[in-house]
Amino acid sequence: MSAKSNMIYLRSDEELDLIKESAQVLGKAHAEVAKLVRPGVTTRELDEVAETFIRDRGGVPSFKGFNKFPASLCISINDVVVHGFPSRYELRNGDIISIDCGVQLNGYHSDSAYTYPVGEVSLSVRKLLIRTKESLYLGLEKAIDGNRVGDIGFAIQSYVERFGYSVVRELVGHGVGKSLHEAPEVPNYGKRGQGVKLKEGMVLAIEPMINFGKKGITQDKDGWTIRTSDRKPSAHFEHTVAVRKGKAEILTTFQYIEEATANTSLAIELNSPVAV
Repeated sequence: MSAKSNMIYLRSDEELDLIKESAQVLGKAHAEVAKLVRPGVTTRELDEVAETFIRDRGGVPSFKGFNKFPASLCISINDVVVHGFPSRYELRNGDIISIDCGVQLNGYHSDSAYTYPVGEVSLSVRKLLIRTKESLYLGLEKAIDGNRVGDIGFAIQSYVERFGYSVVRELVGHGVGKSLHEAPEVPNYGKRGQGVKLKEGMVLAIEPMINFGKKGITQDKDGWTIRTSDRKPSAHFEHTVAVRKGKAEILTTFQYIEEATANTSLAIELNSPVAV
């Protein structure tokens, strides 16, 4: 799923409000799915819940039909980095599941992703999830007017590589707006001060895809599903953000997910002792 145009749009405050309306539906859809994540549930069931919730609120699932993608959610289990298909697969204790979703509402898209531990997972894998989520926030802190795309990528890469993780190179974040994928591309690696200059009003989907092992990936015969080449776990978190002066504005929300998962094994806490 890559951007089709090199045109970079600067969105007005009115347009950003419309994206935030879309993002509210998206955040609540994520939470409805999160409530069902447990051993024994099929990934197809999760997809059906998300699609129904989004359509009942006047939205359209951004992913369904995009380049012939067959579902409303990208559901990626364990060594699947992104773009996994919902199926009859039943979640198992010890899995991790990345759920990526987009909503189109009022003509504008929003896009976000979250990775959950299913039941009891190893401490090392839980740390991967926590640190990947932390890297997302470190990256979006750099999404401010006057910085460059490379500043975002550098913040993410330099953090996760401290722990021996690796950053996927072939898949990147992107602009979001009237189209699901717009320019510019936003890699999760890079050098400070390089790349496209960020300007107020740009809307970016920042989405670290971080592998427990090596950075290499492979693609399944379905033409979509991306796996780690060493078959070790991969985590994925994503926010849609607006570039502002001084501080980025997060347009999507994890609030509803975090409320739904509080005090459960699904919770992924930032700045927890386990992340040290």
